[in-house]
Amino acid sequence: MHCPFCSHGETKVIDSRLAGEGRQIRRRRECQACGERFTTFETAELVMPRVVKRDGAREPFDEAKLRSGMVRALEKRPVSMEAVEAAVARIIHGLQTMGEREVAARQVGEMVMEELRRMDEVAYVRFASVYRSFQDVTGFQEEIRRLREMGDADSRRSQLPLLPEDP
Repeated sequence: MHCPFCSHGETKVIDSRLAGEGRQIRRRRECQACGERFTTFETAELVMPRVVKRDGAREPFDEAKLRSGMVRALEKRPVSMEAVEAAVARIIHGLQTMGEREVAARQVGEMVMEELRRMDEVAYVRFASVYRSFQDVTGFQEEIRRLREMGDADSRRSQLPLLPEDP
């Protein structure tokens, strides 16, 4: 590590501590030449897989694009940004732990839909309508039927109902 003050190449680590909820190491350093002290942070660099689109095009994974798609689906729904950030983190972690260099956009979309299904059924159907390119009301009806069949009654009780309950 070069000193940011004099650019000398020799520095000494004086102190190391965990930072950022254990995801970083904070190091206090001292330059061997000028004696100035400075702090560095060390984090693990995990490479995200490239996303393979339907047409075969490959592009780098874009966390901002993932987040904006989820936020758009959740617009005007009673879901906190903290819940969205936690879902984004779970998706990113899932992609990193796959260990693949490339992942199909379809897989990423399915991961997003699963997270949205857990958070808010309306957002799930909104996202699915765009993702699966519903052409008419029948697509919505089929997705709602599938959602009801999947149904985890406990998680649905904590959400607003998608449709009025049948008598």
